[in-house]
Amino acid sequence: MKKKEKSRKDQKPKNYAFIDSQNLNRGVISQKWELDYGKFRLMLRNKYNVTRAFLFIGYIPKNHRLYSKLQALGYILVFKNVLEIKRGNEKLYKGNVDAELVLHAMIEFPNYDKAVIVSGDGDFFCLVEYLSKKKKLLKMIVPNQKYSSLLRDFASNIVSIQSFKGKLKK
Repeated sequence: MKKKEKSRKDQKPKNYAFIDSQNLNRGVISQKWELDYGKFRLMLRNKYNVTRAFLFIGYIPKNHRLYSKLQALGYILVFKNVLEIKRGNEKLYKGNVDAELVLHAMIEFPNYDKAVIVSGDGDFFCLVEYLSKKKKLLKMIVPNQKYSSLLRDFASNIVSIQSFKGKLKK
C-alpha cells in the first residue's frame, strides 16, 4: 500500500526569512550585545517554521570565512557589491541591500506561505504592505526599539529581537 500524502493542512507552513544583515547587526550592537547567528537560525526554524533564511550582506573578499560559517549555519547568502570608502587610515564599506531583499522576496513569493522580514527600515514599507495585503506577512523582527514610524501600521506583526536576547546572545 502507498503511504497517504499529507494534506496541505497537515503540513507545517513553508516560511521564508528575508534578513537585512546590516540593519540586524547594527541594531543588536547598538543595544550592547552580540547575536549568535546559529541560535538565531534555529529560532527562525523552530518558532516561525522558516525553511529558508535569506541573509542579504555586502561582499568583502576578506570576510570569506564569515560567509562560509553563515552558510554552514543554514543561511542562504545574497551578496551586494560594496563601495570602499577611505577616511584617513580607516576603510569603510557601503552597500545597501534593500533593493535585493525586496526583489528576492518577490521572486520567491510563490514558493513560501509566509515571510519573516528582519529589519526596522522604513524602506521596506512597500514590501511589508504588499505582503500584509496578500496575507503573507508573518512577522517583522526589528533589531532595536527605534524602528521606522512608517511600519507602525503593522505593529501586530512586529516583534523586537530584544525580547529574544536571553536565547540569542553570544
